[in-house]
Amino acid sequence: MLNAREAVKNLQAYRPPLAGRTGLRLDFNESTVGCSPRVLARLRSLDSELLARYPEREPVEREVAGFLGLDPAQVLLTNGVDEAIHLLCSTYLDPGDEALIVVPTFAMYAIFAQAEGARVIEVRAGENFAFPLQDVLARISPRTRLIAVANPNNPTGAAAPGDVLLQIAQAAPQAALLVDEAYFEFHGETLIEQTRKIENLFVARTFSKAYGLAGLRIGVLAGATGQMAMVHRVASPYSVNAAALAVLPEALRDQEYVGGYVAQVLRNRERLQQELGYLGLHYWSSHANFVLVRIGSGHAEFVRALRDRGILVRDRHSDPGCEGCVRLTIGTDDHTHRLIAALRDLVEELGLRTGFRSEVRV
Repeated sequence: MLNAREAVKNLQAYRPPLAGRTGLRLDFNESTVGCSPRVLARLRSLDSELLARYPEREPVEREVAGFLGLDPAQVLLTNGVDEAIHLLCSTYLDPGDEALIVVPTFAMYAIFAQAEGARVIEVRAGENFAFPLQDVLARISPRTRLIAVANPNNPTGAAAPGDVLLQIAQAAPQAALLVDEAYFEFHGETLIEQTRKIENLFVARTFSKAYGLAGLRIGVLAGATGQMAMVHRVASPYSVNAAALAVLPEALRDQEYVGGYVAQVLRNRERLQQELGYLGLHYWSSHANFVLVRIGSGHAEFVRALRDRGILVRDRHSDPGCEGCVRLTIGTDDHTHRLIAALRDLVEELGLRTGFRSEVRV
């Protein structure tokens, strides 16, 4: 009888609620406006010959490296950040090794590490989801071979200072430190230049969020040249599809479009957080394109009520420390107007108000 490995049998499958996503999508932190028109034009120009050939990644990697200010040998384009995480786990983790993560965070760090037979060490975030540096340092051991940090973090929106993360890299030279900067454009701070100097530091970025390319599945992993050569050994040469490779240069060249969308999100992030405060809802200040809000015991009813109004948001109640919490993705001015109007109705309808009343009208 054929049996899966024990490590795989023991995995808890990650099944995001993707079915039936009709309405305003404020649940998965995607772009709410989609990609640049230049990207769509390039997609429409693709011909059958391009699609019949195996994709060639290296020319686009050189362009991405130039955009990031890195050497091409430091850069690997991946099938989303998920593949980048998977590759690091395959490169550095043996059964019995330890992978260290700060929770709550992105589920795939633990899943890919456990699939390699590694033991996942969870460190709880501090008060108000502050990064627990001393607790992380205390849990580093000779068996620690991977440390994964989402910065800003998902689902909390909290960010760790760069010097704090560099302390971790220095304290664990035997471990790969992955800094996942999926929400970089909404935060503006990065460690990617430090990959030139710090051998065990890796930085991942995605084009799913600010660039609106989630459906094409493309991300980038950067690290020291010698270590990236090892990661390349376990990477498929064809994991990034031809359409994604064809359009990415156009997406990078249209920084005016990306910058305009990011500016709207940043403006509306402040607008939404101010409104949540007026409504008396407990939220955490965010460095990303979403805000985590504590609704309380009515979290599931709150999510359903918004869906009934054509707005999708994500219930994060099951994440460590996020009991009763819901995550709201931030979009354009119009999308934020719709969300705030619905929030005002639901605060009254579900009895969530705590005595504060907004004086802002949008």
